[in-house]
Amino acid sequence: MKATRIIAVRHGETAWNVGNRVQGHLDIPLNSIGREQVTRLGQALASEAVEAIYASDLWRAWDTAHAIASAAGSTSAKRVKIEEGLRERRLGAFEGKTFTEIEALWPDASRRWRQREPDFAPNEGGESLLAFRERVLEALNRLAAEHVGSQIILVAHGGVMDVLYRHATGQDLQAKRTWALGNAAINRLLWSEQSLALVGWADTQHLDNMAEAALAADDASVDAVLSSTMPPATSAA
Repeated sequence: MKATRIIAVRHGETAWNVGNRVQGHLDIPLNSIGREQVTRLGQALASEAVEAIYASDLWRAWDTAHAIASAAGSTSAKRVKIEEGLRERRLGAFEGKTFTEIEALWPDASRRWRQREPDFAPNEGGESLLAFRERVLEALNRLAAEHVGSQIILVAHGGVMDVLYRHATGQDLQAKRTWALGNAAINRLLWSEQSLALVGWADTQHLDNMAEAALAADDASVDAVLSSTMPPATSAA
């Protein structure tokens, strides 16, 4: 079987991820945790044989892809290529709002969104799930077909990862999600003209101990401040 191996990655964490604020096509950068996540992600993937890296053109995905490329070395095969088909779902009027704000402003639209109605599209240019899935799968099939026999990396967004998982496992668009879509997690798929198969999902071993590392850094900073402000020791007379 002629196939393409795919590593699919969601971007690192942003402040809006933490605050449950809808990003969609808005260009929100990585936060400090996200930058550490993508550094570790790059280290985890540095030894992978990769023919190409494709990324959404939104900064949070673009920066994540560049962290991967930098760790792998700046060969021409690993330069990041923009692919707008990997953008997050466009959510129109919902973008920039928290889930709570959306519920308060547009209760009926919020219900239809949360129930994942396939043909529902938010006002002000939002995409329906049907249109979003079509866009993502068109990009997937086109890019994978260009690299049969090799491995590529796709760096995108939570919504894109969800489409890929559902397609690989035969899940309906409205099926309740029971799978993780973690920031900077490593997901592996196998593409052929006939199918998309799940190889591995939500590998986050490279992100282990991040909380402990952050605490250790904070402790070191506190120690440095204290040592710089303590009075000099005096000898007993």
